[in-house]
Amino acid sequence: MNPTGLRTTGEAATAAAPTGTDQVFLDLAVRLAVENVSGGGGPFGAVVVRHGAVVATGVNRVTAHNDPTAHAEVQAIRAACTVLGTFTLAGTTLYSSCEPCPMCLASSLWARVERVVFAADRHDAARGGFDDRAFYDLFDTPRDEWRVPVQQRRDENSPAPFRAWLAHGGRVDY
Repeated sequence: MNPTGLRTTGEAATAAAPTGTDQVFLDLAVRLAVENVSGGGGPFGAVVVRHGAVVATGVNRVTAHNDPTAHAEVQAIRAACTVLGTFTLAGTTLYSSCEPCPMCLASSLWARVERVVFAADRHDAARGGFDDRAFYDLFDTPRDEWRVPVQQRRDENSPAPFRAWLAHGGRVDY
């Protein structure tokens, strides 16, 4: 298990190999990805499973929806949360046709997915024209060296939203 608490399995991970049941859901994710290509989408598919049953699926719709966040994993997470009527996917496994990019992995963490299992890895994706290496490298670079400035402009009102959140009696912690 990595420091985030999320277990990942796949060729590049050191965790145990996927089980036979895992392979069934990985095969579905891969099939969704291949079918999505023929439908004009990107080569990525994802499946959210709870208690051995498919809760939701997702495919890459970045270009179809003009939405850079419409990755297969994010689409599957959004759909699963809608189906289950909750913002937490505790007790679920996310199966992906490819190793999740940093955004999708972070989305999995926020959704409290219990486990992520993937088929192809980031190197396969790079060979297919989807190279996330720049993002991985960026996160290892000091922020003041980034090409896109990410800067804080703090004043006395900066923490006001969090004071309001903590004072709100009806908040739902997540």
